[in-house]
Amino acid sequence: MASASTFLSHPNHHANDVVSSAICQFKSCSFASQSTLFGSKFASKSLSLHTATTRPGRPEPACASDSEPISASHSHQTFDVLIIGAGIIGLTIARQFLIGSDLSVAVIDKSVPCSGATGAGQGYIWMTHKTPGSDLWDFGLRSQRLWEDLAESLSEQGLDPLQLLGWKKTGSLLVGRTPEESDMLKGRVKLLCEAGLRAEYLSAIDLLVKEPELMVDKDTGAAFLPDDCQLDARRAVEFLEKGNRHYSPKGRYAEFYNDWVISLLRSGGSGEVEAIKTSRNILHTKKAIVVAAGCWSGSLMCDLLRESEVVLDVPVKPRKGHLLVLENFNSFQLNHGLMEVGYVDHQTAIPLPNISTSGLLDHDGQTLSVSMTATMDTAGNIVLGSSRQFAGFCTELEESIISCIWDRAGEFFPKLREKSLSDFSKSREVRVGLRPYMPDGKPVIGPVPGLANVFLATGHEGGGLSMALGTAEMLADMVIGNPEKVNSAPFAVHGRC
Repeated sequence: MASASTFLSHPNHHANDVVSSAICQFKSCSFASQSTLFGSKFASKSLSLHTATTRPGRPEPACASDSEPISASHSHQTFDVLIIGAGIIGLTIARQFLIGSDLSVAVIDKSVPCSGATGAGQGYIWMTHKTPGSDLWDFGLRSQRLWEDLAESLSEQGLDPLQLLGWKKTGSLLVGRTPEESDMLKGRVKLLCEAGLRAEYLSAIDLLVKEPELMVDKDTGAAFLPDDCQLDARRAVEFLEKGNRHYSPKGRYAEFYNDWVISLLRSGGSGEVEAIKTSRNILHTKKAIVVAAGCWSGSLMCDLLRESEVVLDVPVKPRKGHLLVLENFNSFQLNHGLMEVGYVDHQTAIPLPNISTSGLLDHDGQTLSVSMTATMDTAGNIVLGSSRQFAGFCTELEESIISCIWDRAGEFFPKLREKSLSDFSKSREVRVGLRPYMPDGKPVIGPVPGLANVFLATGHEGGGLSMALGTAEMLADMVIGNPEKVNSAPFAVHGRC
């Protein structure tokens, strides 16, 4: 149930790599004896994957039923934990249960991994734009350290986290261009240092040394965090899938891709949710159901609870974003990840051509924000962003917004102005995704009131990748009953939905 997205010029490499059932015929996928899944060694083993055909079209709305008749055409299987959503959040939650307990797990998705917001993201894991003392601070810091621990674990085993995860410690720069922004950045650096992070303020001269391509003047400055890092979401997802599938032969893991959820099935006695019905299966749960369906989580829960006595309004909604990926742009070099100060509050708006407005609306009347972000991925491609707008569940590419991203980036990098966007017509990729937005800016992680064994994990907006491991740890600890590593109260469902 990962949120919808569009990729242009490159097909989804997972489209034919699907495990549809715990009971299936396999194709061989071998791992060397010193290879690792999740950073732990295991003996050489052949792991089998079933290839399934993608089901076209969008699913019909789900409907709730306490005593829905079960068709004989549906297979029945039982798992301890059912996870609805195979984005980065769902897959990392599955991973956490698999490595941290003896519970069995099934992941269900109406599509396949990286077909949603996960695959459309930029891949940064940065603290530079987070504020010490905020609700997200400890949570974000914990998540970043878990990614660092995983990368270090791989390195200690002689494996390359860059190749497996696309992980690299690039450092991040939050760039300001006015005296007011520079003063704000100096204050931010002080707070970050007091919070225990390595951070420094760079004046224009020092900043130019770090990033020679960047245009600077006397008022330009930046907050620099040398320990911030990046991931490649598609490589990370592939790593997670392979790791999860290591548990398939043991009967502890299964994937049900291209298989949408239709209804919840509740016990006639306790009223507890005991199973979910999908388009092809009845999946029973012994422990918990986790809804990690990205921007679809709100509408899904509404449909699933429509005829239930439980009243729940999950205010998560899609926030559309575009990213521009330029391939083989060898004359342009970035040494770190960059974002402008305006990204922090998504307030920098660029008017679209021939639109007479304040610059806050696009041509469909939707709020539009465009802020400069720039990273270089593991293949050496330049990734430029980013836009944010509320446009419902539309994932159509809008060339006018891509032009805005290009023009905004050109204000920071003069070398980009030497070329026209049309020069990249054959060497570009556009990623369009729907971020799961929550009005208060915090994800929802926790049990659903009135349904003790149903949990939500959604609303991360653009921070799903960076907060994935922290979310997985927090959610698994809730279900298993482990002590909290980070206070979960700010992310609770109760009082927010």
